[in-house]
Amino acid sequence: MSTHFPVISLVGPRQSGKTTLVKKIFQDYQYINLENTQNRRYALEDPQGFIKQYHQRVIIDEAQYVPELFSYIQENVDENRVNGNFVLTGSQNFLMSQNISQSLAGRTAVFTLHPFSYQEIKDTDYQVDELDELLFKGFYPGVYNENLNPGYWYPSYLSTYLERDVRNIKNVTSLSDFQRFLRICASRTGQVVNFSSLAVEIGVSHPTVKAWLSVLESSHVIYLLPPYYKNYNKRLVKSPKLYFLDTGLVCSLLGINDKNQLNNHFMKGPLFETFVISELIKDRANRFQPVNLYYWRDNVGNEIDCIQEEGNSLKIIEIKSGATINQAYFKVFRYFDKIDVMPDKNYNVIYGGDHIQSRTNITIRGWKNMLD
Repeated sequence: MSTHFPVISLVGPRQSGKTTLVKKIFQDYQYINLENTQNRRYALEDPQGFIKQYHQRVIIDEAQYVPELFSYIQENVDENRVNGNFVLTGSQNFLMSQNISQSLAGRTAVFTLHPFSYQEIKDTDYQVDELDELLFKGFYPGVYNENLNPGYWYPSYLSTYLERDVRNIKNVTSLSDFQRFLRICASRTGQVVNFSSLAVEIGVSHPTVKAWLSVLESSHVIYLLPPYYKNYNKRLVKSPKLYFLDTGLVCSLLGINDKNQLNNHFMKGPLFETFVISELIKDRANRFQPVNLYYWRDNVGNEIDCIQEEGNSLKIIEIKSGATINQAYFKVFRYFDKIDVMPDKNYNVIYGGDHIQSRTNITIRGWKNMLD
């Protein structure tokens, strides 16, 4: 895309590897980090002079710290139109995205970099073969690159996220309340969002819960999976489902400090479902495609974990953490087939085992081969 757009923007959660990636790809570019106090002061006090100095083949890291720069970048782009000239990265995506939409619409290609996917570490020195270890370890590059104990790394990461990113948001007045909110959300990963219940449990207003969820979503800590409710006569659930985008982060928030604790843990199923949904989201983002994923549930409890819409076809996905294939996995497929008139449906089960099976109109895959 750097041959088609004057600005490339890379957003994603803190410590997902954005700086490492852009430095590797654009090795001959100047690099300026606005988290550096001196650089930030220069950009704040004289944004026009800053862009005049750094106007050719430059990486501007943590660009959201100086929102004033975006309009000057826009002015430079409109005057010169040199493709691939600016590369912007940012961790505070709720600010970064706002600035992009206001100043650089139509001038930038925006990419999202999540932590590693399983596909990326598969068949490398980082590969993890045991499911419980993988769920506990999560996918942030720092855990792998520095070979750190996840029980030490994630609390430090959360502290950094709260202090550097969340503290600057005007509708978060209490970091301790927000941290408690994070932990409660972690206990509800894989569940339909109940705004009123969250508000009561935290002791804040309904709009505050919505605003805080928006902060977590914009900073790519969670993903709100929308419901699929096209062309059905039944009453359907229309609230989104909440998923964290990293299981290691969830384990840390839940106080799980050893992979062995997951053996019979009540959150094992939701954690596995979170892992699979996050892998599907990463797969779309890594291929620069929209996240066309949904869930489906009617008012009597029949539910499809994930629906991927591709034109006039639907990929129906059930997610089961059990390591043994069970006939009960297919029950909801038969029910959905009766009420959905779309002829092109592809049924899939992703489960906690290792085998791959093909049955009539149903494909069963173990977690290691879910995207094969």
